[in-house]
Amino acid sequence: MKMRKRMFMRTLAGAAVAAAFAASAWAQQPPVKIGLLATLEGPFAAGGADGMRGAELAVKQRGGVVAGRKIEIIKASSDAKPDVAVNAARKLVEQDKVDILVGPLSGSEGIAVKDYSKTQPQVTFINGSSGAQATTLVNPSSNFFRFNTDGAQWMVGLGKAALDKGYKRVMVIAEDYAFPYSQVQGFMSEFCRLGGKVPVKAWVPLGGKDYSSVIARIPKDVDALLVVLGGADAVNFLNQYEAAGGDKPMLGGSITVSQDVLNYRGKRRDSLVGTLSAGPLADAYDAPEWKAFVADYQKNYPVSSGAYPSPSLFALVYYVNMKAALDALEMVKGDLSDGHKKYREALAKMTLKTPVGDVRLDENRQAVGTTFVTEVVKDDKGNLYNKVLRKVDNVNQLLGMKREEFKIGSRDEPNCP
Repeated sequence: MKMRKRMFMRTLAGAAVAAAFAASAWAQQPPVKIGLLATLEGPFAAGGADGMRGAELAVKQRGGVVAGRKIEIIKASSDAKPDVAVNAARKLVEQDKVDILVGPLSGSEGIAVKDYSKTQPQVTFINGSSGAQATTLVNPSSNFFRFNTDGAQWMVGLGKAALDKGYKRVMVIAEDYAFPYSQVQGFMSEFCRLGGKVPVKAWVPLGGKDYSSVIARIPKDVDALLVVLGGADAVNFLNQYEAAGGDKPMLGGSITVSQDVLNYRGKRRDSLVGTLSAGPLADAYDAPEWKAFVADYQKNYPVSSGAYPSPSLFALVYYVNMKAALDALEMVKGDLSDGHKKYREALAKMTLKTPVGDVRLDENRQAVGTTFVTEVVKDDKGNLYNKVLRKVDNVNQLLGMKREEFKIGSRDEPNCP
């Protein structure tokens, strides 16, 4: 009996030593360094700050540790210019020696960072919120992954909704760079196919201040305006259109009706009520996963801290991409060896659970996911938010077209005057 007891105690002691050794080994694992790049200057600064909140929330939900490895976040700022974004990415990669980079925010930035990723095969790049089609559709990079659908995918369903509303002729007013081209292409591909007409497109510079010449060009015979402007650009246009006595109903690009724009304080703000739009989220989506995400965002980032009553598009999309980075890290037990081989295989094959539904990647490491057609409404507290009109699942990057029929959006494509 005594011998059995001694053997049992030795077994316990051995197990304790093994456990202590394992814990010590984990403790010796270096932290995983993740660079977080967002636009914190320029017209999208408010959206970039909310993108940072979303990414940070994904890390907070795991207590800052994945597979026993501490997550170290190193932040960098851009201003929506591709060269600035690449310089910021270069610092994170070549000086700070990050293992993973999450970002950037804006469309043309994304294309530039994708191209840069090809020169840094030792780092895994995961998108922030940039939505230009060409980022993953043209010369994709094997170490660049995007778990958000792109700007054209975000607009699926809006063309039909516009025609159902009686808007048969629409003028486009959009910023002159890759992401708005994608948004306009997503809208017009459907709108034109169903019989709609776009007689005028006005492309304006990013960060523009004066929209008087654009407002003067608005034809009397258009039924509505498709406005694809974000952040401060959207606010400037709305204020100037109000001052000019403009009264055309509007269709909004995804970034035009995000919370960072809906929460500005201006006279034109209330006239956004009724604006139809589409995008990767809807503030009033009723799914329990979305409600839980919103509640967690509000708990960690109250309005008094400068956050919004509901997460903006940027907060959601950065959260989704950071969650993908962390979920895959958990799947491979923190193993980033062999040039991140196992990690990248996990990213490519995973079905990511998000607050707005499942996301999977196509052969170009581009998201296939859900789009919401929405309408801006006002709640009893005076806050504006987007309610769901329609939900479209499994939207792919070719918008359901055959590859030989599909053309990437540009200043001139599509065209249906």
